[in-house]
Amino acid sequence: MQKTTLLFFIFFLVLSSCGVKTTQALISDGNYDGAIDRAVEALRTNKDAKGKQDYVYLLEEAFAKAKDRDLRNLEMLSKDNNPANAERIYNTYLQLNNRQEKISPILPLKLIKQGRNANFPFDNYSNEIVNSKNALSKYLYENASNLLKSNNKMDFRKAYDDFAYLESINPGYKNTKKLMDDALFKGTDFVDVYAKNETNMVIPKMLQDDLLDFKTYGLNDKWTVYHIARQKNVTYDYSLIINFRQIAISPEQIKEKEFVKERQIKDGVKTLLDSRGRPVKDSLGKEIKVDNYKILRASVYEFRQFKSCLVTAKVDYVDLKSNQLVQTFPISSEYVFENIYSKYKGDRNACDDNYQSYFSKRAVPFPNNEQMVFDTGEDLKAKLKDIIVRNKFRR
Repeated sequence: MQKTTLLFFIFFLVLSSCGVKTTQALISDGNYDGAIDRAVEALRTNKDAKGKQDYVYLLEEAFAKAKDRDLRNLEMLSKDNNPANAERIYNTYLQLNNRQEKISPILPLKLIKQGRNANFPFDNYSNEIVNSKNALSKYLYENASNLLKSNNKMDFRKAYDDFAYLESINPGYKNTKKLMDDALFKGTDFVDVYAKNETNMVIPKMLQDDLLDFKTYGLNDKWTVYHIARQKNVTYDYSLIINFRQIAISPEQIKEKEFVKERQIKDGVKTLLDSRGRPVKDSLGKEIKVDNYKILRASVYEFRQFKSCLVTAKVDYVDLKSNQLVQTFPISSEYVFENIYSKYKGDRNACDDNYQSYFSKRAVPFPNNEQMVFDTGEDLKAKLKDIIVRNKFRR
C-alpha cells in the first residue's frame, strides 16, 4: 500500500512539473492568456496546496504582463486616432475584463513563503467597454452603409457581415436589421433553372418537375438561391439549363435458357462392400455402415425479361449579365428493367438454395416508355446535384 502511494505521489509530481514547465514556456513565448488558462485550470482544486505554489507565481506574472501589454496597445491605438481601430480597442477592453472574470472565482491565492496573497490589480472597464462598443457600432454602421452604395456583390456581402457583427454586439442599433436584409438580397446570386427538350420524345412532366424541385436538393446557401419559376423584382444572375439530348429505349426482350442441374445429397446409410460385393466388417465382426448418396436432377427453363432506357443530357451554366455560356457538363443515366423467373422438370432441390426464389416468380408486364424515362430520374438527380455542388456559381 505504501509503495503504491509513493508511486502515485511521484507520478503526480512529474505531471505537475510538466504542467508548470509548459506554463513557463507559454509566458516566455508571450502567450500570456494561454499561461493564465493553464494556471487557472490547475488552481481550480487544492489551490492552497504547496505543490500549486508555482502556478500562483506564474499566474501573477502572466496577469501582470498581459494587462501591461493590453494597456500599452490601447494607448498606441488611441493616439493613432484611426476609426478602423475601433474593433481592436473594443476587443482589447473585453479581453481585459474577461481575464479578470476568469481569475476572480479562485481568489484569494496565497503565496506561502512571502506570507501574502498574490496581487491581481483589477479595474472596472464597464465605461470603456460601452464607449468602445458605441464607437465600433458607429464605424461598422457607416462603413457597411457606404458598401451598400456599391454595384459589387462582394461589397454587399462585406456589408452584410459588418451589419451581422454589429447586430451581434449591439442588437437593435438604428435600422441595422433592415440594412442587413438589404445587403443579403443585393449580395445573393439568383439562378434561373429550367429544362429544354432537344429529343424527339416527350419528357414526362413528372420527371421534369422532380428534376427541377430544387427544394429537395438542399443547394440554396446564403449567397446562392435557385428559382424554377422567375419571380418579380428579382434580377437573375445566372441560368442553369438542363438540355435533354437523347432518349434511347431498347425493345422489350424475353430471352430463354435451358440447362440441367445436378446435386448430390445424403440419403441414409448403407453397408460398405468390398471389391467382390461382400460386406466389410470391423474387428468385432459388425458390418461397417457408410453414408449413402443419391443424385438429384432437374431440367431448368429460365426466362429473362429485359428493357433499358438511356437518357443523355447536358447542363449549361449561363452568365445572364454577359449572356455567355460559362460551363457545360455532360450527364447521362441508364435505367434497366429486368425480371428473371424459372420453371423446372424433375427435382427442384437439385438447384442451389439461392436460385430457388426464381421458381416462385412469374412474368410481369413491361413498364411503358414514359415510366422507363421517369425511372431514370433518381440517378439523374443525384448526378445533377453532384455537378452543382462541385461547380458553384461564383463571380
